[in-house]
Amino acid sequence: MANLNIDSKQKRTYDAIVIGSGASGGWAAKELCDKGLKTIVLERGKNIRHIEDYPAASKAPWEFEFRGTVPLEKRSGLAGGRWMNESRLQWAMSEDEQPVVYEKPFRWFRGYHVGGKSLLWARQTQRWSNYDFEGPDRDGFAVDWPIRYKDLEPWYDHVETFAGISGDNDGLDVLPDGKFLPSIELNVVEKYFKDVLKKHYGDTRHLIYGRCAHITDPQEIHIQQGRAKCMHQNMCNRGCVLGGYFSANSSTIPWALKSGNLTMRPDAVVESIIYDKEKGKATGVRIIDRLTKEPMEYYADIIFVNASTINTNAILLNSRSDRFPNGLGNDNGLMGKFLSWHNYRGHASAQVEGFLDKKESGQRPTNAYIPRFRNVKKQETDFLRGYAIGVSAGRGSNSNTDMIGDELRDNILKPKLNDNWHISTWMMGECVPYEDNHVRLHEDLTDKYGIPQIVLSCEWKENDIKQADDYVEQCTEMFEKAGFKNISAVNRDTDPGSDIHEMGGVRMGKDPKTSLLNKWNQLHECKNVFVTDGACMTSTGTQNPTLHFMALTARAANHAVEELKKGNL
Repeated sequence: MANLNIDSKQKRTYDAIVIGSGASGGWAAKELCDKGLKTIVLERGKNIRHIEDYPAASKAPWEFEFRGTVPLEKRSGLAGGRWMNESRLQWAMSEDEQPVVYEKPFRWFRGYHVGGKSLLWARQTQRWSNYDFEGPDRDGFAVDWPIRYKDLEPWYDHVETFAGISGDNDGLDVLPDGKFLPSIELNVVEKYFKDVLKKHYGDTRHLIYGRCAHITDPQEIHIQQGRAKCMHQNMCNRGCVLGGYFSANSSTIPWALKSGNLTMRPDAVVESIIYDKEKGKATGVRIIDRLTKEPMEYYADIIFVNASTINTNAILLNSRSDRFPNGLGNDNGLMGKFLSWHNYRGHASAQVEGFLDKKESGQRPTNAYIPRFRNVKKQETDFLRGYAIGVSAGRGSNSNTDMIGDELRDNILKPKLNDNWHISTWMMGECVPYEDNHVRLHEDLTDKYGIPQIVLSCEWKENDIKQADDYVEQCTEMFEKAGFKNISAVNRDTDPGSDIHEMGGVRMGKDPKTSLLNKWNQLHECKNVFVTDGACMTSTGTQNPTLHFMALTARAANHAVEELKKGNL
């Protein structure tokens, strides 16, 4: 590293450092700044300012030069994938930004900009229940969580109130109720399917409104943030000028900036965390400036690592010292192992007869949801854990654009009387963690910043395949009971990682021999370093995980401040 004079070091010293500016990093910044800590957020990507840096927000298709298609000259040097559309092009990453060695097929989606994937997420927000926390202890697969629902319940309340979550209080022990704004109405077919499940399965299966991070009735706390009601434009991945859905850019980061305690540092590629053996703690973070390639160091008493699961693992593994030759806090050699994600292999669809006097008006940013119903209170199948099911019904053929002129316009805007309703579902299964599903650093290859390249070695296991087979069987049965026609239910052999829910590698636990973090998300062997993004997860549950990450982060940040005041950090 470059020689740094004392005056320069003082200018780069803070009370706290947060690595990553997404959903969990934004919450760390907010909580730490609210408590008066001078905090710097290090983000490896470019700066994205709320409203100002959403160039495609609310644009109609005809306002793009080629209706969204990206011409070849604009694609040059960019990685392909889901962002290769003019409306979302600014999220595309350069091909040489972060090469990865995939030992087995895997799809890793990244969001390298201020706000991270909080600008790009599906905004689904279901709480965990004790059944989820107790899963590993019940079936003996993985290690026991060091916390339970009661530990996180007040922090779920805290996060939901501030973020703005639309939902219903459904009274289900498998999916606890929360602090909700009014829900958005299910359509007529979803209501019918809800009644079918009630009739045939009683209290064992439920169809509910999919709780989501959208403001439907702005409260004073949202008005203070400068956010407004969601207008159902369904252009969320472009950025929302209204702040109708929760993102770090519209909510936690500007809130923290208003405190005067936050410094944002975009274009900061984190190389490693600095450990001082004599002090017995981490003292700072090394970065490489993304634009100049200049090395630099920042210093603080508290460090939160929220770089997203895979990068958090990589940063900690690369934080080597005489004390920690295999990575910071990695005395047991488990860091990077037991990487997991969610199982979206199962998909089903069917045609719905009747209801031709009804059609949907407008759009909505969420869907219906069937909470987990397999292996909840006892083991009843030949696979571990279970799955939730997303449900969406609609009418018309709006996705078919293989036509021109009047026919195309009418197909999009006016479903014909003989256009049947249709319904589709998708599974989100709990992938149990296996030690050989892992992330590690390459021994020889480095990226353009001189940082070791990431090696990902992950695959589906028999449990995942059996789980998806059961979804196919059960979804077919439910569709048949509902009288749906032309049923198609499949277990697709998609690559793992496709659904952006990577978790694990730096898991929480009670025993330093079998886990990396304690119940407060502190590294067992380095108490002033906290990990509260997906890397901390001991198991994955069946719920979309972001709400869980945010609640864990708020809890850990407040604990960190208390410990700092006591002189324990």
